[in-house]
Amino acid sequence: MRSFPSAARRRLALVLATSALATGAVAVPFAQADDDLQDQQKQVEKQIERAHDELDETSAAMRRAQGALDAAQAELDAAVAELAAVRERLDAARERDAEMAEALAKAEDRLTTAESDLAEGQQALADQRTEVTDSVNELYQQGDPQLMSLTALMNSGSLGDLTRQQQTDRVISSNQTEVYDELDAAEVLLQVREDQLSEARDDVAQQREAAAANLATMRALTAQAVAGREKVRDKVAVRLDARREASAALAKDRALLSRLRNQEARIKQQIMEAARASRGTSVSASADGFLLPPVTGPVTSPFGMRTHPIYGYYSLHDGTDFGVACGEGMRASGDGTVISKYYSSVYGNRLYVNLGQVNGKNLTVVYNHASGYRVDVGDRVSTGEIVGYVGDTGWSTGCHLHYTVLVNGNAVDPMTWM
Repeated sequence: MRSFPSAARRRLALVLATSALATGAVAVPFAQADDDLQDQQKQVEKQIERAHDELDETSAAMRRAQGALDAAQAELDAAVAELAAVRERLDAARERDAEMAEALAKAEDRLTTAESDLAEGQQALADQRTEVTDSVNELYQQGDPQLMSLTALMNSGSLGDLTRQQQTDRVISSNQTEVYDELDAAEVLLQVREDQLSEARDDVAQQREAAAANLATMRALTAQAVAGREKVRDKVAVRLDARREASAALAKDRALLSRLRNQEARIKQQIMEAARASRGTSVSASADGFLLPPVTGPVTSPFGMRTHPIYGYYSLHDGTDFGVACGEGMRASGDGTVISKYYSSVYGNRLYVNLGQVNGKNLTVVYNHASGYRVDVGDRVSTGEIVGYVGDTGWSTGCHLHYTVLVNGNAVDPMTWM
């Protein structure tokens, strides 16, 4: 491994400061050579801070717009579901209304029949009572039946006459009994029909009451359905507005992200060119196992193409994500020099450590989303030394280390070097 000579540091500082002023790129020189260079660095840092604030504000606007869109979509879904439920209840009420109308019609038919049957029963009872009255009057107009039987016995000329008279009396008595039985039956039937009429009236009253209640329910549900349709229309309009705002915010974010990536690409190129310009010894080594893992933790997202966890677009994930708690120490993967540290709205706190020439190629490692640093630009670090702490800064979905390995300025899979 080698360190960078002071002359190379000054050249790299001048290149980075000048380039950053021209492009708004994010970089910090190896060392400050003089007051003029320090002034240039301060100007660069101010430009960086303004760009950082602008992108932070845009990202916050995007999150707010997306949150408003999600809320509007949820409210719209709820309104649609509520309207569907009201319509379902209204359909059920209408179906119930048809059933009730049919049941009420049948109940009213039964009531009409019961009233008719009662009237017929009352008339039959009256007729039967008249018949009984006439029969009794006729019987007693002819005399006391017992006296008439005794007279017939005394006046009978023969046994045959007496027998015939007794048979006649039995027929008359039987007819009288039948008349009384029919009167009793008519009275019982009339009572049954009166009970049926009472039940029919109660049934009709209940059916009418239920129908009235169902009609009130239908009217209320109809009003709810009308209000629900208006609510859905309002929610659709709100969702469309939120979607337009979210789309505009996303487009702005993507444009800023694209510019920032271009700036960072230029920074990487400048860093690598300056590093290569410094004279030193190239180390020959096998890539496999050359780098010490920066943290101890599982890989949560490997190097390669993937869908962005926040914005959903498909692009290159230029490093390996390690799932580690915030505040955990980040180790130097090898002996080297801190060549840059700055804040990126995308990558959060970033730290570049140049490990020099390996197999004729410049090797640099980058720590992203850090919560803070323990080293400064220009510091020499040793393998295993704590250089910073895991964080959740920038565009991040949780505490983790996004670890990047640059070979001649190009991102490669870090796992091939560990």
